[in-house]
Order: sequence, then C-alpha cells, then structure tokens
Amino acid sequence: MIHEPLAFIHKVKMTNKVSLEVCSNSVTSAVAAQDGGAIRVELCENLKEGGTTPSHGQILMARKLLHIKLFVLIRPRAGDFLYTDLEYDIMMADIRYCIDAGCDGVVIGILHADGTVDKDRCIKMVRLAKQWGLGVTFHRAFDMCKDHYKALEDIIEIGCDRILTSGGKSTAMEGATVLNHLVEKAAGRISIMPGAGVNEANVADLVRFTNVTEVHSSARIPVRSKMQYHNDHILLSDVPGDEETTDVTSVDRVKKLIELANGN
Repeated sequence: MIHEPLAFIHKVKMTNKVSLEVCSNSVTSAVAAQDGGAIRVELCENLKEGGTTPSHGQILMARKLLHIKLFVLIRPRAGDFLYTDLEYDIMMADIRYCIDAGCDGVVIGILHADGTVDKDRCIKMVRLAKQWGLGVTFHRAFDMCKDHYKALEDIIEIGCDRILTSGGKSTAMEGATVLNHLVEKAAGRISIMPGAGVNEANVADLVRFTNVTEVHSSARIPVRSKMQYHNDHILLSDVPGDEETTDVTSVDRVKKLIELANGN
C-alpha cells in the first residue's frame, strides 16, 4: 500500500511533463531545436517582423532532417492580421504545399477589422489541414483580439489544437495572470501555450503560475558572421551591424529551458 501513492505521484509527474516548441527561423535552428530535445518546431522566417511563412526550400529541408513534429507558420506578411482575399488565397496555397511536403501542422490566425476572430476563413483553413491529418495552432493574432475569452471559445469551435499567446501583453510573463485564466477557462478543451520572452530566467515561474504543459521559445543566440571583408559604405538593413550577426537557436538553451520548465 505504501508504494501505490508513490507510484501514482511518479506517474502524474511523467504525465504532466512540460514540453518545448521552438520557434525556428531557419532549418539550422530547427535542427538545433531537435538536438536540444524540443518536441516540435514552428518553422518561420523574418522573426524580427514577427515571423512570416518560410520558403518552400526551408520547408522541404526541414522535413527531410527532422523526426520531431514540424509546424509551419502561415503568414504572408508582417503587420496586422486583417487579410485581403488575395492574401487569403496565398495562405490556403501555402497550407496545401505544407500538406504535400508532409508537414505535421500549420500555424494560422485571421482577424476581422473589429478585433474578432474571422471564423469563416479560419475554419476553412483548419478543415483543409485536418482533412489531411495536420494539427493546427492559432498564433498570436489571438493577442490582438478585443475579447480574449470570446476569442478562446471561437478558436475552440473552429477546431484548433492550441493557442500560442502572451496573454494579450508584450511578453508571456506580463500576461501570466491572463494565461492562468485562459488555462482555467479552456479546461482541457485546447492547449494554451505561452510564448514571447520565454527564457531561462522566467520559464519555471511561468509554468508554475499558469499550469501550462507546453511553452514556446526561440532559444536563440547571436552568431557572428565569418566574412573577413566588410564594406563600410553600405547598409543592407535599417539596423547597423545586422549583416555581421545571425540569430540561431542554441542546443544548450533548448536543453536548459526544458530542464527548468520541468523543475530540474
């Protein structure tokens, strides 16, 4: 009899293990996420603009090299989440490509001008993906909604598997109270996955306070260019020095985040 409660406790800990999804800005970052123990990759490009859909080449190479789950961000441009009919058609075409490429899921989000979820167009995207066995995450367009609890119910109705959110704030730690309430309101019907500013310094507290079972981070470090020659008379970016470094996911940071998220 003494051993049964202990076995039960151990089972609960294993069942409630917190997993990490890594927001990967390249195939190089995606492979690092896998090597570090991430359960899933959200592949995208242009993270400095909030992320956009990666190239077909990135998707194909990621699928070739990853044995963990590969989700692809479906976002044709930076800026808001109010899309034209042409942009919507592009997004649907990108989902079809992800299906053909053998991806495990897509990451979507479309809003109306009044800050509500565009259920009509989102549900078509979800149905297309799920018809072929892909999972669907609703991304941080959720954070731009005027009523997060109404949006939660809409997204559950649409059929998404999880919501990536910072609780409507700039960082997940700032939105921790809302995240906790979202987890309670969701009541297991959909996963709430905190993202934005999740790092080694806050992931343990974030998990403990919100009771989430998965977190999202890019876990990046700057990697300096190996170019020996630099043309000092030209800037290819609005930010000086951008040509000299590239942000890449760190295997060690991924490992540490998983360790800390699980209280180790």
